[in-house]
Amino acid sequence: MAQRALNPTEFANLVNAITSAFGDPTRRDIYLLIHEQPDGLTASEVADVTGLHANVARHHLDKLVGGSYVEVTQRQSSGAGRPAKVYRATDPGLQLEFDVGHDDILVTLLGKALSRLPDDEAAAMAEEVGLEFGKQMAASMGGSSESQRSFRSALHVVADALSAHGFAAHAERHGDELRIVSGHCPFGDVAIEHPVICAVDRGMVKGLLGSLYGETEVALSSSVAHGDEECIADVSDVHAAN
Repeated sequence: MAQRALNPTEFANLVNAITSAFGDPTRRDIYLLIHEQPDGLTASEVADVTGLHANVARHHLDKLVGGSYVEVTQRQSSGAGRPAKVYRATDPGLQLEFDVGHDDILVTLLGKALSRLPDDEAAAMAEEVGLEFGKQMAASMGGSSESQRSFRSALHVVADALSAHGFAAHAERHGDELRIVSGHCPFGDVAIEHPVICAVDRGMVKGLLGSLYGETEVALSSSVAHGDEECIADVSDVHAAN
């Protein structure tokens, strides 16, 4: 049976649920810890391992339970007290092949969610996500288009910001064009399986440049997800063109 496409409201709800469960790096670390313990852990045991207060650990665990990623069972205590709540991953056989510090869970789930939208809507949604994130990155850098950066210097700042997020990027001139070349895609195999995620890159570049310099046009002319050796974003200064 063909999978029904999500409507925009359903998609937004799904993304909100995923973000609620895995958008916090501490919560992802806790999920990975639980996943590695087939017999489960109590909130106190999670707190001991992670260094969190037990109430904080329990808050994160409850979020994971609410998303059905973790289930609660009972463990009889050695004494006469009440059985302890034990948290276990709902799918312990799931193969998780990524480093704890990365955002692979969230990226994978977002990729699957985007795949359930029509292509044009998915690309627009992915670019919007990247655009907002790029603006947030610029704000965290204290960036503003009023800082009178040149277009070229802004490109180098953007490339450095992207590199800090795993893109291994640099700015360069190619003929009469300026572009940002990324030698590494932090989205990895997820981008190959769901190439629409590449629109996030385009949005990030637009969001960063829009905040640090001004309105620009960005087009991806090369993508690792499509079999190219590098991801290339061709950029042009809208103001100069006018």
